[in-house]
Amino acid sequence: MGYDTRQTKAKAETWLALVRQQVESLRYGVVQIIVHDGRVTQVEKTEKLRLEQVGKRPATSTGFVGDGTERSREE
Repeated sequence: MGYDTRQTKAKAETWLALVRQQVESLRYGVVQIIVHDGRVTQVEKTEKLRLEQVGKRPATSTGFVGDGTERSREE
């Protein structure tokens, strides 16, 4: 069997163009490249929408203590 480097190069250029397009269309987010058996099989894009905060409040977060009860980290 012969190895067609032109076909391989064309396929690489295709997925590279797709990734470039997805990255350029994002403002905030993630582009993932999924590879299976050494070949790119899927490109996923997750976009984040950031909202402006009006009247910022101090951040509070909750966590769980050793006994499983929830407690504010401000405590």
